[in-house]
Amino acid sequence: MKRVINFSAGPAAIPVEVLEQARDEMLDWQGTGCSVMEVSHRGKEYDALHHGAMDLFRELAGMGPEWKILFTTGGASTQFLMLPMNYLGAAGEGKQADYINTGNWSKAAIKEAKRFGAISFPANMEREGGAPNAIPKQAELKLNPAAEYLHYTTNNTIEGTEFHYTPDAKGKPLVADMSSDIFSRPMEFNKHSLIYAGAQKNLGPSGVTVVAIKEDFLAKAKEDLPTMMSYKVFNEHDSMFNTPPCFSIYILDLVLRWLKKNGGLEAMGRVNDAKQKALYSAIDGSSGYYSCPVAPGDRSWMNIVFKLPTPELDEKFIKEAKTAGIVQVKGYRTVGGIRLSAYNAVNLDAVKTTVQFMEEFRKKNG
Repeated sequence: MKRVINFSAGPAAIPVEVLEQARDEMLDWQGTGCSVMEVSHRGKEYDALHHGAMDLFRELAGMGPEWKILFTTGGASTQFLMLPMNYLGAAGEGKQADYINTGNWSKAAIKEAKRFGAISFPANMEREGGAPNAIPKQAELKLNPAAEYLHYTTNNTIEGTEFHYTPDAKGKPLVADMSSDIFSRPMEFNKHSLIYAGAQKNLGPSGVTVVAIKEDFLAKAKEDLPTMMSYKVFNEHDSMFNTPPCFSIYILDLVLRWLKKNGGLEAMGRVNDAKQKALYSAIDGSSGYYSCPVAPGDRSWMNIVFKLPTPELDEKFIKEAKTAGIVQVKGYRTVGGIRLSAYNAVNLDAVKTTVQFMEEFRKKNG
C-alpha cells in the first residue's frame, strides 16, 4: 500500500490514524458486533458517540454551554438557504442582511439569501478580469444598520484568500461560513452568533455539516418553517429528528479526538503556520517562476494558489507531481493554475516533500 500526498480541496485528506481506527472498527464497533453504520441511532452506544462529538467540538472551540451544536446534512450549500430562511423569512417580509462578498462561495450564499430578503454588501471584492484576490479591511466595511446579521466566508478555497481578523459587526449577530479553515488554528469563535462548516476539509468526510449557534441567536429563529429547515427543530431533537449521517459523525468524532490528542487548536495552528510559510517561501523565492496573485496579508493558510509562467507548464507540473506521488494539485476549473490545499491532515513532512519537488521542477524547467 502506498499513500500519496493528497492536496485535494475537498473531500480532503483524513488523518491516517483516523482511517486506521475506522478500518479496525468497521465490522465490530464498541463491541456491538456491528459497524457504526448498522447500529440504531437511538441506541445507547450511538447516543454516547453523538453527544460526545458535540461536547468535544465545544471543548476544542472553547465554547460554553450557551452554544448549541447541530449536525445537519446538505453541506454548506444548504446552510446558504437555511440561515436566511430562519432569520429573514420570506422575501416580502422586508428583512435585510449584510453579506461580505469575497469570492465564489460568498456569491453562492448571497444568491440563496436574496430569495428571502434584501441583501446589502459591506464590501464587494469582485474585480474585472479575474477572481477576487484580497480581503477587505475592517475600516472599509460599510455596514447596514438595518441588517439582521453580518455574514462572511472566513476562507476562500478557490481564490486563495482568508480573513486574518474577525470582522466587527457593530453589535449585530456575526455569522461565518468556516467550512475550509475551521479548527486550523485558534479562532475567535465566541465573537460569532452562528458558524457553520461542511466537514469535508478539516473535520472529517462529506455527509455532515456542523452548525454551532448561540442560544440567544437561536431564540430569534423563525418557528413556522419546514421541519428539516428549522434550527429550532434540530436543536430540540439533538439533530436526530430523522436518522443522522451516523458514519460521517463517527469519523468527525475520531478527527476531533485526533485533534485533542495532538494538542488541540494551538498545536494545530503552529503546524499550519509552518506549512504555509514553507509553501509561500518556495513561491516567493522562485524569482517569479511561481506567482501567487494574493497579497501576503490576505493569503490563505489552507489553499495556496499559484501559477507557472505558461499554462503548458502548469499542466506539466500537475502531471509530474502525480508521478511523484503528489496529487490533486490542479487549480479550480474557472481559475486554473495550481492549488495546494494544505488542510490539517496534510502534515509538515508532506509539505517539505512538496517544496523539494517544486524546487527541482523549477530547476529542470526554468
